[in-house]
Amino acid sequence: MLGQSADPPVDFPAVSPVRAAFACRCPRCGEGRLFAGLLSVRPACEVCRLDLSAQDARDGPAVFAILLLGMLVVGLAAFVEIGFSPPIWVHLLLWAPLILVGAVAMLRPLKAGLIALQYRHRLLGNPPSG
Repeated sequence: MLGQSADPPVDFPAVSPVRAAFACRCPRCGEGRLFAGLLSVRPACEVCRLDLSAQDARDGPAVFAILLLGMLVVGLAAFVEIGFSPPIWVHLLLWAPLILVGAVAMLRPLKAGLIALQYRHRLLGNPPSG
């Protein structure tokens, strides 16, 4: 018939957006890898074939990473400054690597989480019914 797929629809169990975010997995099946590179999203899930080309996390992950890292680093820097009063170069030595490594480490799960939330709230692909 026209407009119908040859494959019967598969009922996927609900995947927690938190689990999908931390594992960087497909928001529908929870099995397929979400990223092809560091932050490049695959065009489709390799397991369930969910079309991921329509995903659009935009600057959301970067904003959340900046806010979270900002709170952490400012709090730690204030603690170190008040407790030890080190010279400014010690602060640079301590906080610059933390910010760089923290930002890279946080971007993947934050982007995966926003994509999972888009899927969960019917903004991407065919979300689970109910």
